[in-house]
Amino acid sequence: MSHPASSPTAVATDTATELTILMPCLNEAETLAACIREAQAYLDRSGVQGEILIADNGSTDGSQAIGLSLGVRVIDVPVRGYGAALQAGIAAAHGRYVIMGDADMSYDFSALQPFVDCLLAGADLVMGNRFNGRIEPRAMPLLHRYLGNPVLSFLGRLFFKIHIGDFHCGLRGFARERILALGLTSPGMEFASEMVVRASRAGYAVAEVPTRLRPDGRSRPPHLRTWRDGWRHLRFMLMYSPSWLFLYPGITLILFGLLGSGLLLPGPVAIGGIVFDIHTLMATGASVLIGMQLAIFAMISKRIGVRRGYLPASLALERFYDFRLEPALLLAAFLVLLGGSGMVWTFAQWIGVSFGRLDYPYTVRVFLVSLTVMTAGIQLAFSAFLTVIIDAAVEPRRGITAG
Repeated sequence: MSHPASSPTAVATDTATELTILMPCLNEAETLAACIREAQAYLDRSGVQGEILIADNGSTDGSQAIGLSLGVRVIDVPVRGYGAALQAGIAAAHGRYVIMGDADMSYDFSALQPFVDCLLAGADLVMGNRFNGRIEPRAMPLLHRYLGNPVLSFLGRLFFKIHIGDFHCGLRGFARERILALGLTSPGMEFASEMVVRASRAGYAVAEVPTRLRPDGRSRPPHLRTWRDGWRHLRFMLMYSPSWLFLYPGITLILFGLLGSGLLLPGPVAIGGIVFDIHTLMATGASVLIGMQLAIFAMISKRIGVRRGYLPASLALERFYDFRLEPALLLAAFLVLLGGSGMVWTFAQWIGVSFGRLDYPYTVRVFLVSLTVMTAGIQLAFSAFLTVIIDAAVEPRRGITAG
């Protein structure tokens, strides 16, 4: 059996091969043979025309030789990372469908029929659900079982409206060409999140089947690092959801700031014996400015994401984000004039007392609100120019035709 070097370039599908069982591998000599035998048993029993493919990510414990000795195909993946190994494996797979799973005995490769049934029924992506299946004792750390996976799965459903109960199950099947069409790029553990998010946003049919999770059979610690990889998943989801990262917090801060400033402009406000005065007014002004900046970030990141193809286009959002420089500059000019008028008024009050002591409580209120409004106008004007520059930079280039 040959041992070719892998390439991210996709090979042509072998029409005689219906299924590729793909196992990413990095020093799995203790468990790889058992996983391969389970997968072989499934193929023999089911009659599915398939292959077993090991995407080796630089093993130094003889894992490659184990795979070759059992008659399966092994490719070398020089780029390190869970996602990099899977990308190379998917590209090199011969099957119309691919089922991927870790080579550490945590997943049962002899129980793949529910995945195959869903794929044959038309699903583009079939996720395993360990929580609807069975999690054996010591198979999943308590922190992962009761905090990490539930929280990240909840955020995935909230951010992306994906009705998946187990966002990060490593056993999943998919139509190979459909996943290749997504152009997935994440090299690390966040590849699992990217696959689900991009498939869902592309309108793919996503299904879920109960899955059993067993304790892995290795004597060494797993490659997964709880906090590092959890953060990478969360970071990916936030980057792909500018509304939750920027827009919703921004709107909340703006509304809080406007309400607080409006209440405090006439004078102090006492609630339950607590007096809110000048310093609170400063905070509400800062809230408006920070919220406005976050809303601008949301607009910019959304437009870049849509034009780069990793965020979905929405007619309603496109109309909202259909940015024009001149109207924004007119609004900015109005805000600068409005805020400037208030500041001129406070300066006139100062002149009226021969630059002496002012009526501190009221003039400071007017000054703070006016400064906030004028700063918002200046911020809007420069952000408008920046948005147009960025928007032009990500537009597809058009050829120049000689006249």
